[in-house]
Amino acid sequence: MTPLEQMAPADLGERLRIAREAAGVTQADAALAIEVARTTLVAIEQGQRRIRMNELQQLARRYATSVNALLRQEAIQVDLAPRFRKLIGTSDKAADAAAKLLADLAKAEVELENLLGFRRVPNYPPERPILRGDVRTQAEQDAMELRQRLGLGNSPVSDIVTLFELELGIRVYVRRLDSKISGLFAYDEALGPCMLLNANHPRDRRTHSAAHECGHFVSTRREPEILHSYEHENSREERYANAFARAFLTPARAVTQKFHDVTAGSDRLSRRHVIVLAHFFGVSREAMLRRLEELSLVKPATWDWFQSNGGITDDQARQVLGDLPLPDAYKADADRPTTLRLNLLAAEVYHQGLLSEGQLARLLNLDRVELRQILDVAEGEGSEADGVTILLD
Repeated sequence: MTPLEQMAPADLGERLRIAREAAGVTQADAALAIEVARTTLVAIEQGQRRIRMNELQQLARRYATSVNALLRQEAIQVDLAPRFRKLIGTSDKAADAAAKLLADLAKAEVELENLLGFRRVPNYPPERPILRGDVRTQAEQDAMELRQRLGLGNSPVSDIVTLFELELGIRVYVRRLDSKISGLFAYDEALGPCMLLNANHPRDRRTHSAAHECGHFVSTRREPEILHSYEHENSREERYANAFARAFLTPARAVTQKFHDVTAGSDRLSRRHVIVLAHFFGVSREAMLRRLEELSLVKPATWDWFQSNGGITDDQARQVLGDLPLPDAYKADADRPTTLRLNLLAAEVYHQGLLSEGQLARLLNLDRVELRQILDVAEGEGSEADGVTILLD
């Protein structure tokens, strides 16, 4: 249902009357603008006749206002920065900037969704308060429960951003942040769950950051979270989130089975084994070895041994994997001023005449040149689809 259909005709008629009088336009002139009789214009203002979108657009221009101003509900007013500032306890410009970016992206997306009459259907997992006892055991259970809910079974997670966005309804953004910040998470009743990941970090590290933040979403979603690159497990919440991330990305049963498959016939663990396992599960070599240690599949401190004996280098990984690793699309997209989904929503809002170029530019914090580039691309794609009819059952 569109915003025009959602609003009661009487309410919209009253708004139109107020806008007409504020613009100093007579009923006769307004009726002429939309090519109807004056009695029809009176019926529209009294809510007796529903106005059509093309008529609404024409009246908005005649009244020097916008369709958005006539239709919009109260704008979303959310500021996440104070929550994060309270969390860190001191002034942190990098955290403030990241929190503001997260809030701006989420608010813009929600506002565009509202204009288009779109409502996300939540598919949130139930909250699992952290219980007394070993948090790692609970985290393993909660992670496996979420994997089953998402239909993952024991399969690796190939694209965690798309999975969280489409399957859980989390608003996930990948943008370039200060190097000390790995990710942010916040939950708000108006925005829903929101996550911001650092595009400057390697993909496997971002994947772990996303899974870590998901651990907070499952257990303590109403508390904002900043994941710093130097952060240690100094609380039960952090120990839970890290254990959740390990269990979600590298489930014990799958790791054990794949470990035996990869090392079959060998009496020692080689760098090649670690590289192949890390690539299969989409995690870092260190994360893979730490997980093998945790599951008692290798000796304790195996990662430290490798580090003391030359490490496991990127060059060695390239020699083993060749061209297998895929390009990091999200890192390239991070240089865009918006996200791909925001671009699609913005283009549709503009196409329907719900916001002007200037209003869209202000909402998305873009200059007019950047916005025009987005709209030009969308219009070009639309022209290629001319003549295609979409049939709805």
